[in-house]
Amino acid sequence: MPVLMPVSMPDSTTPMQRQAQVQTWIQQIASAPRELRAAVAGLSQKQLDTPYRPGGWTVRQVTHHLPDSHMNAFIRLKLALTEDQPVIKPYDEARWALLADAALPVESSLDLLQALHVRWVQILESMSERDYQRTFLHPASGVWRLDQYLAQYAWHGKHHIAHILSIRS
Repeated sequence: MPVLMPVSMPDSTTPMQRQAQVQTWIQQIASAPRELRAAVAGLSQKQLDTPYRPGGWTVRQVTHHLPDSHMNAFIRLKLALTEDQPVIKPYDEARWALLADAALPVESSLDLLQALHVRWVQILESMSERDYQRTFLHPASGVWRLDQYLAQYAWHGKHHIAHILSIRS
C-alpha cells in the first residue's frame, strides 16, 4: 500500500458491520497513544524531523497533529451528544502543522494524546446504540453519524502511526 494511505479506510456502510465494529474501533482509539509512543520511541532528532514521504509532514509534525485532530474530534463528539446536529467548526490542519508548537519535543503531544484518549474512551464506552446514531454537520463533508466518526478516527490513528513506522523501513 502506498505511504500516502498505508492503512485502508474502514467500511462502515452497513448497520450490522458498524454495530459489530464499535468495540474494535473503541479499542483502536484506546491503544493509539501507546502505539504512537512505541512508533516514535528511540527515533533520533533527525528522524523526527524527516518527512514520512516527499512533500509530507515530518514525523514530529504528524506526532503533534494526532492530538490536535483528536481534540477536535473529541469536542465534536461531545457537541453531537449534547446538541441536535450541531454545525462544527473545521480547522486548517496544514496551517496548524506550521505553528510554533509543532516544533516542540514530541513528549508533550504523547502525554496529551494519552490523557485525551482516556476521557474519549470513557465516553465512547458509555454510549448507547442510539447515541452512535446522533449526528453533526461538517460544513465541508456533510452530515456525520457518530459511529461513522468513530470508524474514521480509529482509522486516523492507525493511518498516521503507519506513516511514522514507514520511516523505520
